[in-house]
Amino acid sequence: MSHLTLKRVLIKLSGESLSTDGFGIQVSAVQGIVNDIKEALSSGVQLAIVIGGGNILRGGRANFQNQIERSTADTMGMLATMINALALSDILTHAGIDNEVLSSRGIDGVLECANPKRAKRYLNEGKVVIFAGGTGNPFVTTDTTATLRAIEIDADAILKVTTVDGVYDKDPNKHDDAVKFDSLSFNETLKRELAVMDLGSFVQARDFNVPICVFNVNNSGALLRVLQGKREGTWIRD
Repeated sequence: MSHLTLKRVLIKLSGESLSTDGFGIQVSAVQGIVNDIKEALSSGVQLAIVIGGGNILRGGRANFQNQIERSTADTMGMLATMINALALSDILTHAGIDNEVLSSRGIDGVLECANPKRAKRYLNEGKVVIFAGGTGNPFVTTDTTATLRAIEIDADAILKVTTVDGVYDKDPNKHDDAVKFDSLSFNETLKRELAVMDLGSFVQARDFNVPICVFNVNNSGALLRVLQGKREGTWIRD
């Protein structure tokens, strides 16, 4: 196996990645990424995960007919990420992968509060750290959680797992002539107005110089290829 170029990374997983149809939790949906995580860990890389909650509820996009406040809806979404984190934790444990869940807001007897020092200790012990509960604040998505946690744990990169194999100049699902980028700078991505992450989180990654790789979760072995510096997905860096 070739030399790993990244030693500690944060994986941004959407809630939908836990589902085969976008809703609920189906264990079979994550078996591929779980296998990749197991192989990556055996190579010596440290892995943290930020999990979304869109398979259960998307606070900002849910239609509550103006009867539920946006801040309340976002809090509901954060609780959804906690449910997903607990599920993912058990799935990883079942696969023999030691892990810990840290949440922006603790729940006595269920979830431990997120703490950068604690997270780094777990990572150094070889455990996968799953971050739940978003940032603990409304009006931001788990993209912001990903950049925030990556900076806190001194991650070498953010790996954004999606259902497309990189960043394109336009939507490849709608345009046959869409062109994929192998690499981009932060400023070029902003100039082209390419939707990689939420704008606030993307600018935070740029300002703290945390590279981002966007790749397809369904490409077998993609995670390892990214970690080994092989051609996979799209890299965004200075």
